[in-house]
Amino acid sequence: MMHMTFYWGKKVTILFDSWRTESWPGYALSLVALFLAAAFYQYMEDRRIRLKIFARSKPSSPLSVETPLLLSVAAGRPWAPARLASAVLFGLNSGIGYLLMLAVMSFNGGVFVAIIVGLAVGYLLFRSRGEEDLVALENPCACA
Repeated sequence: MMHMTFYWGKKVTILFDSWRTESWPGYALSLVALFLAAAFYQYMEDRRIRLKIFARSKPSSPLSVETPLLLSVAAGRPWAPARLASAVLFGLNSGIGYLLMLAVMSFNGGVFVAIIVGLAVGYLLFRSRGEEDLVALENPCACA
């Protein structure tokens, strides 16, 4: 039976029928795997954003209020290797993010906590340094 409210316990089905936990060691290993997957999600997001920064050859002008929407139009060739790599990383990271979301939808409290703590630790380790430059690159429009 699928739970529709949060519950605590070692018996949980995560993502697939074959990934079921019946014992405390299996449950603990599953939580560690989800924690690592969540931290890996943050690592991959950091790599994708840094690749995007690296792919930017030379900015023609500093970011300004008048031109934030024109930056993507003049970005260059759509099939450039760096842009393709960035797109592949985006797809991979989106897939990991959706799998983490589906794991949370098991409604198990331990799974939820393991993923949230994994995301927070991953953010602390991989994305909390130099954030001001990355935010300006990722979303230059202040209204979004």
